[in-house]
Amino acid sequence: MSITPELKEKLIKEYAIKDGDTGSADVQIAILTSRISTLTEHFKTHKKDNHSRRGLLKLVAQRRKLLDYVKARDEERYQSLIGKLGIRR
Repeated sequence: MSITPELKEKLIKEYAIKDGDTGSADVQIAILTSRISTLTEHFKTHKKDNHSRRGLLKLVAQRRKLLDYVKARDEERYQSLIGKLGIRR
């Protein structure tokens, strides 16, 4: 259910704003989106796994807060980020 270190590195390189950037909101949102999609696939086969569903809801809420933060700071960056990640809103 977790993402591999290789995938995490790829996401960090792709969404980093500058070199050595691992904690910017963009990178965090990309990693959370990857984890959310992994969990969503998990629920297609394990429909009654309510413990993990609670974790999924927490991840979605955390991503929502980070997206709101980015939107408040830079609307253009927000639009490009949700476009790249394929998050519809």
